[in-house]
Amino acid sequence: MSSLFDYQNAAHKDITIVEYRSDFLDTNTDHALIDVRTPFEFARGHLPGAINIPLNQLQFQADKVPTDKPVVFVCATGTRSADAAYAFANAGFDNVYNLAGGTMMWMMNGLPLDH
Repeated sequence: MSSLFDYQNAAHKDITIVEYRSDFLDTNTDHALIDVRTPFEFARGHLPGAINIPLNQLQFQADKVPTDKPVVFVCATGTRSADAAYAFANAGFDNVYNLAGGTMMWMMNGLPLDH
């Protein structure tokens, strides 16, 4: 049985903060925003509406990730969330996105965080 994190030739889409805002937030498009950082990082500030499923727990909590709407993964800089997006695209999920630049880029754009 293969693991969620067994990589093959999976493809996901990297989106910028501007694209995320225009494609999802400004249009009120229903989506899941999954923050794959640690609970400590998440508690220090996260994007509004994000739910926390740490990357090291993601394959055990994959049932919490919806299959009926787009999924945007985010982390601090976009590296861990890219791993998550690859894994879910590889597992057959459609409409999987990685928020390029992550929470750091969000803050650099002067956008608010929830605590």
